[in-house]
Amino acid sequence: MQAFAKTDVGIMRQMNQDFCYANTSREGLLPNLFIVADGMGGHNAGDFASRFCVDKFVELVRNAGAGVISRLSFMESAIKETNEQLIVKAAENPELDGMGTTFVMCTISDENEMDVLNIGDSRLYLIDTDIRQITEDHSLVMEMVKNGEIKKEEARFHPKKNVVTRAISAIGLVIPDMFRVPVKKDDIILLCSDGLSNMIADSEIYDIINENRDDLEKTANTLVDRANRNGGRDNITVVLVKI
Repeated sequence: MQAFAKTDVGIMRQMNQDFCYANTSREGLLPNLFIVADGMGGHNAGDFASRFCVDKFVELVRNAGAGVISRLSFMESAIKETNEQLIVKAAENPELDGMGTTFVMCTISDENEMDVLNIGDSRLYLIDTDIRQITEDHSLVMEMVKNGEIKKEEARFHPKKNVVTRAISAIGLVIPDMFRVPVKKDDIILLCSDGLSNMIADSEIYDIINENRDDLEKTANTLVDRANRNGGRDNITVVLVKI
């Protein structure tokens, strides 16, 4: 297994509120761990939220004791504890009021099963002979697509595309989506913030990845460069994993 992670402030933003984590080795109870979080909130609040939630989740994974029933159940309990700790931090500091973050993570077992958890509109894609979005965006425009108000291809350019309907926040506990997906050798996993997916169409993401399958660093750099060339309106984070 190989992995490469890259985050970039983009062209239009002054601060990078994205945060990511990638470890191909065992992480506590999990065989490996990959995360992307996209923070939100004024001043430093979004930056704090994304970094805090990733660090807290990783800490919980490392310190988990025996008796866990399954990876999925553990992941759900760990994200709940992370959310609770973020609420505590916000109560301690008024400047952090209103902060929140998206969160998408995965871990891949030796049995070629990928467990995925997501909250918000940061995405996880599976790339083999095609590109498939595994996660579902928790966003206003996705609700509009599901209700038939707009077409899916219109969502990427909608003026309210950045409005999320679910996030790890200081307001209250949130329920994640969780998936278990079979994977195979040479599949590529992409986790990314919306700074990438809003700037590049899925078909273009696939072409870039497919052209550079044996060089994840080049792939990540090309994806970030293309997102910036297309406008770079938000922070851009990419985590690539080749099985």
